[in-house]
Amino acid sequence: MAGPTLQGAVGNETYVWATWLFLRSLGLIYLIAFASYAVQVKALIGRHGILPAREYLQEHEKRLGRSRFWILPTLCWCSQSDAFLQWICWGGAMLSACQLIGLAQPIVLFLLWLFYLSLFNVSRVFLSYQWDVLLLEMGFVAIFAAPLELWPYWPPVHEPHWSIRWLLWLLLFRLMFLSGFVKLRSGDPSWRDLTALTFHYETQPLPTRAAWYVQQLPIWFHKVSTVVMYAIELALPFAIFVPGPIWRPVAGLAFVVFMLLIMLTGNYGFFNLATIALCLLLFDDSSFVRVFGAAVPQLSSLPALFPVVAFVIFVLLLLFSANLLFRIFGESHRCLAPLTNFCAWFDRFRLLNSYGLFSVMTPKRLEILIEGSENGKEWRPYHFRYKPGDLDQPPRRVAPHQPRLDWQMWFAAFSDYRYNAWFIALLIRLLEGRPEVLALLQNDPFSPKPPRFIRAVLYEYHFTDFATRRRTGHWWRREKKWFYCPVLSLRGEERQLMTADELNGPEGTERS
Repeated sequence: MAGPTLQGAVGNETYVWATWLFLRSLGLIYLIAFASYAVQVKALIGRHGILPAREYLQEHEKRLGRSRFWILPTLCWCSQSDAFLQWICWGGAMLSACQLIGLAQPIVLFLLWLFYLSLFNVSRVFLSYQWDVLLLEMGFVAIFAAPLELWPYWPPVHEPHWSIRWLLWLLLFRLMFLSGFVKLRSGDPSWRDLTALTFHYETQPLPTRAAWYVQQLPIWFHKVSTVVMYAIELALPFAIFVPGPIWRPVAGLAFVVFMLLIMLTGNYGFFNLATIALCLLLFDDSSFVRVFGAAVPQLSSLPALFPVVAFVIFVLLLLFSANLLFRIFGESHRCLAPLTNFCAWFDRFRLLNSYGLFSVMTPKRLEILIEGSENGKEWRPYHFRYKPGDLDQPPRRVAPHQPRLDWQMWFAAFSDYRYNAWFIALLIRLLEGRPEVLALLQNDPFSPKPPRFIRAVLYEYHFTDFATRRRTGHWWRREKKWFYCPVLSLRGEERQLMTADELNGPEGTERS
């Protein structure tokens, strides 16, 4: 299968081993993403879930008519049953296993991208994180990076067209550089005076036990860490475009170590693994031969039509990138309208996205505790599996699995409950005692009969210090702030919420 190589404009480096590892890593990430969502999908968007996909699509069908298939592309137009949703998830997991093996990779990768896009477009807030759009973007480009063969071939002989590799490098550049750029552009004083990390480990959505220990380190350590972070996110990404055998591997190694440190102190789903997978493409074959003793690969030639297709995708995504840059820098001149309108046609496919976590830091950790009652006087809490609750419960390691509801509870604490339709829907499901939703929680304090009343209380949480933990055994301390949501109940068979005022008049108001 040996033949000429297509180097294009990237020099003499080849990336056969890196491509093989990247495509297998992508299969593993898809497997994690689909399996993680499969155990939650019924509770989140199932028929009796928090935000049912059926109701969402029925609303769009009435409003959009036949155009709904283009405006909201998803396989869920075929069915919104719980069985079909789980079929997409577990079907995606099975396809991921095929990608790990290397079976019919272009076809499998296309189906993986289509399955995940289908879930993304009906899950709304529960599948709207940066690693979800990152997986869709890298998954789409990877379709054109895969070898055109039905069966796996060993040793690998395929590397993608130079234009596809550059698209993946540009994706990694945007991911890293924008993460640092948005921090400076936001104007958040904690990023500018280097104090953001003095409280980040405590206030991030789902910290780990290691985060508790890192939080105890002196302020100078956190400030130095912030400077190092800026160097990695703002300066080092430019090394991706420097030719030669040194700079790309150095940048790749630094990015990998950076992602591993983030994994140690926080639970960010499969985000870190996806970034590491992209970093693999910075190591050319000479790196694998020199460091791991890998065999020198023999390259295969690409089909005649493939360079043309790859170059079309390259130009298309460059146009999307230009449009994204104009949006980031606030350029909206009239002459850019055709480009903006053209790119808007493809937004629904998430082919290119903006990135940048924690542009504005949250200096306080607010936690919502949901409580139920049978009589409106004695209240019992619902405990979540992973987010902070009991003071003596240590932060847990859960990544690469992402408990989507626990994550959304962190976001909800920073806004009014009336602006979070999913939170109100969650309270309704708890009042109904829906087993699918209760399965996401650590306990059901009202089994087998659901409570008559429900409310939510807001607390401010802080890590304890070494002395407090030795004395009390507590990892957290907390202070009650106010009621996040008033006392609510269901109105008869209508399954609609009613407040304490409607229930009991002035007495109910006082009790809430």
